[in-house]
Amino acid sequence: MLLLENVKKSYTEPDGSPLPILEIPRFEVAAGEQMVLLGESGSGKSTLLHVIAGISRADSGRVVLDGVDVEKLSEAARDRFRAACLGYVFQTFNLLSGFTALENVLLGMTFARGRRDLPRAKQLLERVGLARRATHRPQQLSVGEQQRVAVARALANRPRLLLADEPTANVDRGNQQQIIDLIRSTCREENVALVLVTHSLEVSEQFDRVEQLDRINRVTAAARAAAPAGGSP
Repeated sequence: MLLLENVKKSYTEPDGSPLPILEIPRFEVAAGEQMVLLGESGSGKSTLLHVIAGISRADSGRVVLDGVDVEKLSEAARDRFRAACLGYVFQTFNLLSGFTALENVLLGMTFARGRRDLPRAKQLLERVGLARRATHRPQQLSVGEQQRVAVARALANRPRLLLADEPTANVDRGNQQQIIDLIRSTCREENVALVLVTHSLEVSEQFDRVEQLDRINRVTAAARAAAPAGGSP
């Protein structure tokens, strides 16, 4: 369902030299599969998700989602494809402060098909335990509640793949397990594939498939190999 082949991505340093971030020979996720990418800060986790989602273009290689090579799409077509086929749970939620929880979920629907499905939006908010908070704006919700709205919004268009970027990083420990359980159970019920990136061993231990990013990304693998034994001097 998701396939990356020979994907490379770099950024430009202030002096104009390239800064390699990703070099991934091959990475696959099956339809409905749930897996974790485990990596430290700065290992390219968020960059990889951006490339998969088409938010950022790879320098080279193939990113194939549901049979479509995202890298061959125009910017406008990538935006439409992402809205229709992908759900994205951001680490910082990215909710619009002027809109209620319900409006945030409905707004996500308009990006994909231009059609609001009010019963679906209400159902998702009920599923995440926020039916009674649907008219509240983000600043009136706790951090954990904001993340649950973000999960509902990401699933609004019945995506084929859900990308979750450190979904528990900004949530207190009391709500972390609820967020993980919520994401996994909803993906399982709707046969949505899940790629969750985290640095948390506690989170990764709950998944059958865990990939160390520095084992599939040659850039971080090379950096680790070149590091002095015992850490930096």
